[in-house]
Amino acid sequence: MAPSVDMLRGAPSPMALSGANETRIRQTARDFEATFLSQMLRPMFEGLSTEAPFGGGHAEETWRGFMIDEMGKQISRSGGIGLADQVMAEMIRMQSGQSTVPSEGDAP
Repeated sequence: MAPSVDMLRGAPSPMALSGANETRIRQTARDFEATFLSQMLRPMFEGLSTEAPFGGGHAEETWRGFMIDEMGKQISRSGGIGLADQVMAEMIRMQSGQSTVPSEGDAP
């Protein structure tokens, strides 16, 4: 899929949104990025073996997922990888009714 001119433009101004709506969109985008990061981090921990006295066992297996989720949230809160910004821009674009589908006049 070739990018359209609309996709290359910046996001619509958040000024068009109410403050509460912008805050909800920003939080949703950060939550999405945190979930994505958690899913990317999860395979890194699958092959780790832990040893006593501070690791291992069923309890660690149970809590490891929570730790990975928190790592994803912290990475996102610390600036993330830029995914939240892109998701937020697309959500704002969708809220304002702008289309990202290439029009017939756009070159592929």
